[in-house]
Amino acid sequence: MQDETMVVLAEYNTITEAEICKSILDSAGIWSTIRNEFMSSIYPIGTMPAQVVIREEDYEKAESLLRHR
Repeated sequence: MQDETMVVLAEYNTITEAEICKSILDSAGIWSTIRNEFMSSIYPIGTMPAQVVIREEDYEKAESLLRHR
């Protein structure tokens, strides 16, 4: 995984929204992680959003999946 480029798919104001997105991606077999997971719960909304990060190669599939949900 070290040679793979990671990209931010989406940003959410709450960790719950980010976890829902991650769950949808996991169900489709797309690896993802949440960046700023704990910081987004400490700081005010919009200061440090929770970011769902995926492999660059999965971006189109993931974006399409979330757009059509």
